[in-house]
Amino acid sequence: MTDAAPQPLDRRLSVAPMMDWTTRDYRYLARLITRHTLLYTEMVVAQAILHGDRDRFLSFNDEEHPVALQLGGSDPRQLAEAARISEQYGYNEINLNVGCPSDRVQQGKIGAILMAEPELVGECVEAMQAVVSVPVTVKTRIGIDDQDDYDFLFRFVEQIERAGCTSLTIHARKAILSGLSPKENREIPPLIYQRAYAIKQAFAHMEIILNGGVKTLQEVHDHMGEVDGVMIGREAYQNPYFLADADQVVFGDARPVPSRREVAEQFLPYLERRYALGHAPKHALRHILNLFQGEPGARKFRRHLSENMHKPGTTPQVLMDALAQLP
Repeated sequence: MTDAAPQPLDRRLSVAPMMDWTTRDYRYLARLITRHTLLYTEMVVAQAILHGDRDRFLSFNDEEHPVALQLGGSDPRQLAEAARISEQYGYNEINLNVGCPSDRVQQGKIGAILMAEPELVGECVEAMQAVVSVPVTVKTRIGIDDQDDYDFLFRFVEQIERAGCTSLTIHARKAILSGLSPKENREIPPLIYQRAYAIKQAFAHMEIILNGGVKTLQEVHDHMGEVDGVMIGREAYQNPYFLADADQVVFGDARPVPSRREVAEQFLPYLERRYALGHAPKHALRHILNLFQGEPGARKFRRHLSENMHKPGTTPQVLMDALAQLP
């Protein structure tokens, strides 16, 4: 746990919450590459915090700041209690998931299905805001199923604005709640960036963050004339070094950019600390597989890790051995 005082958050660039991907190990790696990009946890269901192993779900490394926790749920009291507990761990923001389309979370009335009940989402936001001092934000889609016109989104945003939400992230695709997998829901419904732009114009005093399909810092720059920030998903995971120029390009920090090898070498002491606590290296190393993407020797580096990190008795030395494969 940490007593870090909440700082005003700069959301010009953030890495999206992604299940199984934005773990504490990935976030530590990302933070070695970018100092300023806001990082989000995987979604944690409120009930898991209330009834499960809190430390397992909520512990993180101080170096990860600024870091936001994404909560899933639809019961205002449960969400409020989960938010209160989570704030004590030192998160800089609590975000409510109103965008995930998976069948599994729909059954628990979590994620995009909540777009159909804006009043309930407003109650959840109000309940969480009443018990925490950090910002409570919402991440949503532009619509669900056949409820996908501008008026539907406008009414939803109007309701959460009334509840006191001042920062909203919009994944600029609708969610199709039956018949598509979560992966298909990230690819098949078309991106409609104009919808997010229009919401920003209608709610000028709200912070609107755009999410969906952005792959380059040039695209981030292009969107910034229309919205307040951009959230990157898969590109930041599949090509983590993509974030290396973000501090200079997006945040104006002129400090030198670490090389890929420097990032890997700085990751090693972290790997050793986790190993000493009983964590198998494979859990952290899977996030570094793509660090050298596009570079000479990248395939050898990746292959060495892939073939060796799952073996019984593997130690952090496997990372140094993989680096030795590079020219």
